[in-house]
Amino acid sequence: MNELELTVNRKIAASREKVFNAWLSPEMLAKFMAVPSGGTELSRVKNDPVKGGRFSIIMVTAEKEIPHAGTYLEIDPYSRLSFTWESPYSLDDSVVTIDLAEVDADTTEITLKQVKFKSEEARQGHTSGWNAILDALEEILA
Repeated sequence: MNELELTVNRKIAASREKVFNAWLSPEMLAKFMAVPSGGTELSRVKNDPVKGGRFSIIMVTAEKEIPHAGTYLEIDPYSRLSFTWESPYSLDDSVVTIDLAEVDADTTEITLKQVKFKSEEARQGHTSGWNAILDALEEILA
């Protein structure tokens, strides 16, 4: 079992409530949960944002569709979100945890941690992917 992990930190100019709600809204997820480059359209998202609920995100490129899915493990409004992350590039028991800290009323610090990858290359790819996703989230919430 490979215990590789990653952590990405970002400050976003939006309230914790706004940032948190974006992670649970299918319409918002479709806009920012996309491949870092080569995306041709919005992702297709279905979710049941309750503990134990499932989500499905299909990221679309010109060449293919990349399925992602998972189960919500923890939903602590405005401070923490945790879910399994099932993708072609991560292990089945990979988990993503997103912690949100209020810097001030209009600024949120995001700490995104993902554990368990197939390889160092997969971990590096996810680091790039999560950074691109947080860039898109920041742009959408601006």
